[in-house]
Amino acid sequence: MHAEPFPLATTRSSSGFPLPVRLRVLVVDDNHDAADSTAELLTICGASVTVRYDGEGALDAVRESPPDAVVLDLTMPGLDGCEVARGIRRTCGPGGPLLVALTALGDDTARGRTAAAGFNLHFTKPVDPAELLRVLGEHTVAVREQKRSAGLRDEAP
Repeated sequence: MHAEPFPLATTRSSSGFPLPVRLRVLVVDDNHDAADSTAELLTICGASVTVRYDGEGALDAVRESPPDAVVLDLTMPGLDGCEVARGIRRTCGPGGPLLVALTALGDDTARGRTAAAGFNLHFTKPVDPAELLRVLGEHTVAVREQKRSAGLRDEAP
C-alpha cells in the first residue's frame, strides 16, 4: 500500500477531486527563505524539487534536466524571471514546462510582462498554498495524460 507523504499531498478542489503533486518542479527565487519554504511545501506534497537562487542557475538546471513545472520569482538580480522564462521557452519549446510566476508584483504591467514572456500563470505573494498545490496537481494529471497518449511510461517522482 502506498501512502501519501503528508495529508496536504491530496489537496482537494471544490469538487473533492484529489490533486497530488507528482511532478519534477524547479523553484527559483533569490530570496533563499522563500525558495526553500516553497520547495519544502512541494516536497511534502510529493514533488521532486530542485531549487536555484538565480536566473543563470535556473537555466542551467533546465538544460540539465527539464522539469515539468517551474515556480519562478520575477525580481532577481542578473537575469530576471521574465528573461529566465523566455530562455526556458527557447530551450524547451512552447510545449515545455508549466511556468508559474510567484512574485510580489501584481499590477497589470507585471501581468502583461509575464504573459508576453511565456508564463502560464501569475500568482502574487503571498500565494495561498492550496491554490498553488491545486494548479500543480491539475498539471500532474495533464502531464500523465500526455505521457499515456504518447505511449510513454509514467515515471512520477
